Amino acid sequence: MMMLGFARFVRWAGVLIAFLLLADDTIRTGVSEVLVPVTVTTKDGKFVSNLDKQDFTVFDNGQEQTIDFFSRDHNQPVVVGFLVDLSNSSRTQWKDWQSTAIDLVDTLLPGDKKYSGYLIGYSTEPDLMVNTTSDGEAIVAKLRTLKPGGGAALYDALYEACTNRKLVPGEPIEPRRVVVIIGDGHDNSSKKTLKEVMELAQRNLVTIYGISTSSYGFGNDDDDDVLLKMAIATGGKVEYPLQNVYKDVSGYLQVPRDEGNYAYDVGTGGYSANKASVIYRAIANLSGEITTQYILRYVPDIPDDSKNIRDIKVVVKLPDVNVRARQSYYPFTANKDSALRSR
Repeated sequence: MMMLGFARFVRWAGVLIAFLLLADDTIRTGVSEVLVPVTVTTKDGKFVSNLDKQDFTVFDNGQEQTIDFFSRDHNQPVVVGFLVDLSNSSRTQWKDWQSTAIDLVDTLLPGDKKYSGYLIGYSTEPDLMVNTTSDGEAIVAKLRTLKPGGGAALYDALYEACTNRKLVPGEPIEPRRVVVIIGDGHDNSSKKTLKEVMELAQRNLVTIYGISTSSYGFGNDDDDDVLLKMAIATGGKVEYPLQNVYKDVSGYLQVPRDEGNYAYDVGTGGYSANKASVIYRAIANLSGEITTQYILRYVPDIPDDSKNIRDIKVVVKLPDVNVRARQSYYPFTANKDSALRSR
């Protein structure tokens, strides 16, 4: 027992030394400690928020881990990156998505210093428009001035979020890192690939969420899959507010105006009211999830030279619940492009 206690002391001493050595303008993914935000919901999507540490089991590459830190505090510090699609595909309903982004900022950055965010708009190229700040009004003010046009460099925008912005002391452990993509998942302009930026997100312990701007009948399944892949791999989720907005709305025509014309006519106004409602619910669902997560941390036993991706599985000892958590991580930062650097 004494030897086991000493071994754990040595591991935690290593974590402390690593943080002290890296307390400069570069924060690299922790060599030892792994952060796992977890969302637990019932089968009908309601949050389960009253669980305790003993209700969770974490497996790292199939091996059960000791959970060293557990929290269900709904006021956990967080840094949120708002990545907004400014490509041509956003033009037709831009006012809706502009309002959506503004409402998200207002909800997730209430003025408390514990909550920070930054804004990256992307069209043909990404642009860090507002650097990391706890002043949500600065981000809102910028959002009000934006107009879409151009291509879509989503992957490069995520790369920017993972490599070049002002940091908050303590990232990625406390505060944790979240990215919210407001877009359709399409990319036709990036220099980086999906595989490259997904590895970066996993190395930097980023959880990715999305509000899909794809409308029913106009979306691309491959683009939707991109958002979903990003979210599933990192423990986030995607909301699709406009995928079912037409259902049971009497004021909206279900067929094109004429043969081959894919523009729909708005009828009595029921569509507009329903659209506002589903977007509001999407914002509430996403912001509720970000602020209603359990936070688990553990120090895995891994070889010193291990650089390969490792699988994570979180099990909750309750029947009929859904568990969402990051699926994998990298124990080491591979190179300078894998670490966030202060800007």
